[in-house]
Amino acid sequence: MSLQSTDQIADLITRIRNAVNVGKNEILVPTSKLKAGVVEVLAKNGYIADFSIEDAKPRGMLKITINEAGTNAKINEISKVSKPGRRVYSAAEDLPVVKSGRGMIIVSTSKGLMTGREAKKNHLGGEILVRVW
Repeated sequence: MSLQSTDQIADLITRIRNAVNVGKNEILVPTSKLKAGVVEVLAKNGYIADFSIEDAKPRGMLKITINEAGTNAKINEISKVSKPGRRVYSAAEDLPVVKSGRGMIIVSTSKGLMTGREAKKNHLGGEILVRVW
């Protein structure tokens, strides 16, 4: 397992998507501040059950509990919007709505990572990182 990835968020999203597709409850991912922030937003909005950061050598690991044993995952689809070759930015009033409000986007703003709904409320635009429903 390589600890370096060109696009950290795409790697995290792919690992979560693959785990959901095969029915895994927990995954371990090399940690970073950005990955921890994305996972924190997902947990706060109920898309994943829990997460914790474990110290390890040479880098800490992010332990993500996608769902409790015996329950279905709350994530139907998760994808990366902004990519290294094509960044996607949006003003606060132009932030997209996912699945008529049943889903969410995660936006990187000047005040940190937040959902599209929070960014609109705070009149903040930014880079659209993840779309989930």
